[in-house]
Amino acid sequence: MIMDIGEIREHLPHRYPFLLVDRVVALEPGVSIEAYKNLSINEPFFDGHFPDEPVFPGVLLVEAMAQAAGILGFKTMGKTPADGSIYYFVGADKLRFKRPCVPGDRVHLFAKVLGERRGIWKFEVESRVDGALCASATILCADR
Repeated sequence: MIMDIGEIREHLPHRYPFLLVDRVVALEPGVSIEAYKNLSINEPFFDGHFPDEPVFPGVLLVEAMAQAAGILGFKTMGKTPADGSIYYFVGADKLRFKRPCVPGDRVHLFAKVLGERRGIWKFEVESRVDGALCASATILCADR
């Protein structure tokens, strides 16, 4: 299952400048997702992080992985924000950063469902550029 930006916007409440998923290239509801974020020097956070050596902020990289997991969760539940459902990022464990992401990178975002209990979803997430691991974590999202 492939999703373009229009369908992504139907499944995430985020909007510019905080929508951090550009395309979904594979999705199996209840199982996994692969998406990506293209990094451009024109993005506002690069002006201050850091001016002489621009780096995609780690907190935004974690948010991008959580947004990919959010799409997977919404598709798995058959819900959208238009239904009144919202998905909150509520926790991260085992978070590790391995490689910085810089302008020009296509950051691939991966999420796998580990389980769900009483509306709390657990995902294994990671990001990669050209196959190299950038970050990984186990995250929790809550459906409200």
